[in-house]
Amino acid sequence: MVHAFIMVKTAAGSSADARDAILDLEFVVDAHVVAGEYDVIAEADGDAVGDVLNTASTEIQGLDGVEDTKTYVSMSA
Repeated sequence: MVHAFIMVKTAAGSSADARDAILDLEFVVDAHVVAGEYDVIAEADGDAVGDVLNTASTEIQGLDGVEDTKTYVSMSA
């Protein structure tokens, strides 16, 4: 199992809608609107690194209002 944290920057006023769309994605297990450099933090679980990386680089980045993502794969078991 691979667990990752995906930091998401959104366009102004798009955070809540982006979070809702992110929560609908297959490998996403949780997502929160946050204050700081990023607007949404999502958590994703997959059987392989490719599952979570595809979720971030293709699915989340393809959503309306999403401007950028940064993915951190958890190193803890």
